Amino acid sequence: MRNAVANNTQKNHDLSVSHNPTDFRSLMNYFWNYIDNSNADMTDLAPKIEVSEDKDAVNIMAEIPGMNEKDIDLKVSSDGYLSISGEKRNETKTKDKDNYFSEISYGMFKRTIQLPWDLDYDATTAKCDNGVLKVSIPKSQVEKQKFKKISIEKS
Repeated sequence: MRNAVANNTQKNHDLSVSHNPTDFRSLMNYFWNYIDNSNADMTDLAPKIEVSEDKDAVNIMAEIPGMNEKDIDLKVSSDGYLSISGEKRNETKTKDKDNYFSEISYGMFKRTIQLPWDLDYDATTAKCDNGVLKVSIPKSQVEKQKFKKISIEKS
């Protein structure tokens, strides 16, 4: 009965199942690599971002490992959007060897975030050091005066 079910499955779905453990591992590796790579478009290269603020400015840090500042395009719009885009290029020119596998991603990325503050975009500064991009955008005078400390009286 078991053979009849196995043969029927093979005919209907064109699947062959091996009891060899290395074949199963190979199948599972293929499956998980397929799942991982199905979402591997621009999101793998998009930098992780941290946005913080202090009393004078909004500070953005972005991880961009392996990239030079000349490969990064940084734009800030007057309506409050910061865009970081660029391209990580494969610099390997060796043709003597074949890769066994590679987990290093190459390609283009773009990341845009909305900044919900009134900022002085003309005074924006940016620095890139050791794979970390640091952007500082000063707050406008209007933004700095938006909050007022209110004292609380005991009743």
